[in-house]
Amino acid sequence: MIRVAIVDDQPLFTDGLGRIVGAQEGMEVVGVAHDGESGVKMCAELRPDVILMDINMPVMDGVTATGKIRDILPDAKILILTVHADDVHVFQGIKAGATGYLLKDCTPEDLSRAIKTVHTGDTIMAPEIARKMLLAFEEADPEQPEAPSLTKRELDIVTAFARGRGNKQIARDLSISEK
Repeated sequence: MIRVAIVDDQPLFTDGLGRIVGAQEGMEVVGVAHDGESGVKMCAELRPDVILMDINMPVMDGVTATGKIRDILPDAKILILTVHADDVHVFQGIKAGATGYLLKDCTPEDLSRAIKTVHTGDTIMAPEIARKMLLAFEEADPEQPEAPSLTKRELDIVTAFARGRGNKQIARDLSISEK
């Protein structure tokens, strides 16, 4: 059973999200918090398998909460679920330790697949987010010490991911293991 916690400040959304997650075979919602600070406390106490985290919340934002949860629970699987697709939020969320990044307009099937994916230790990004990351890598100045450097193989994987391919399809296409 995958134990899921929801941290989002919109009660109507968390109720609907809870129903969607609870209806999935092998998943249960173990807690809901409506701000980042309460979310950190809840996750420290309940130790959920996967945490669905919004970005904009009162008291403490989701990026800060993600970092604090990762400090307490280094192996936490945090899936950011937000309306924000801008570069600043995406990169801040990933830097804070998010395991995945989905937009709130995803389908229930996408959400279920994402929860299962991060639960197994893999990373998942909405295709539009993966494209942003790929563009950032392509535009990075190689002279900058902070510029990310990818091997040819890693770039092939990120490119396939940005084109919306899933882990299994990428592994099959590139003749590599899914892990």
